Amino acid sequence: MHTTPEKLEQFERLLAIMSELRAKCPWDKEQTFESLRTLTIEETYELADAIMKEDKTEIRKELGDVLLHIVFYSEIGSETNDFDIYDVCKGLCEKLIYRHPHIFADTQAENSEAVMQNWEQLKLKEKGGNKTVLSGVPRSLPALIKAHRIQDKARSVGFDWDQREQVWEKVQEEIHELKVEIAAMDKDKMEAEFGDLFFSLVNAARLYDINPENALERTNQKFIQRFNYLESKTITQGKNLKDMSLAEMDVLWEEAKSIR
Repeated sequence: MHTTPEKLEQFERLLAIMSELRAKCPWDKEQTFESLRTLTIEETYELADAIMKEDKTEIRKELGDVLLHIVFYSEIGSETNDFDIYDVCKGLCEKLIYRHPHIFADTQAENSEAVMQNWEQLKLKEKGGNKTVLSGVPRSLPALIKAHRIQDKARSVGFDWDQREQVWEKVQEEIHELKVEIAAMDKDKMEAEFGDLFFSLVNAARLYDINPENALERTNQKFIQRFNYLESKTITQGKNLKDMSLAEMDVLWEEAKSIR
């Protein structure tokens, strides 16, 4: 991307608008880091939805909303002289340069796998080397994403399968252990074994370079589409889903599956 004075002017304009809103708008004046937190999470998920839909117009709009939050937090930080947007940008620039020595220094990285391993090793060296391997995984991440991130971190220091095909033995082992607890009807152990099974499946997805969050969301959207078809066809026939047999619903479900 070629940066021009006109493009930089828009960023300066955004900062000026944010400062004015913070000074004059009753709602904006009341906001804190804590009050914005849940709104930021919501905006991030809306961006994720737009990306899943591959809607470039919506992606642009949602990126603007996320950028607004970054500027908002920075404006609040500047009011107490803790940091401002320039500190945020400077820190980010320095981190990117430090963590890309294959670009800005003399380290070699032939592929993306090597880049990621360098990245994780450099993160461990930061802050005097006091970080543990898994300390960089946010506690508030959704469980599915967290499992994938945990496994990625462990892989970066060599804790991984020798051959990815080996993971399927682990998946089968977890299925067997889950069935044992289901037979015993021990609710607590069943939950624990379900967790182990999910974790092993996430591991399998990672080893085959599949993002488990994206994979599950694709299935969610597929189910929604098919169920909506089932429901709309039922209404068209003057029926109610609650009054239909499973066999009748299966016929419409198979129709829905044939539609791309």
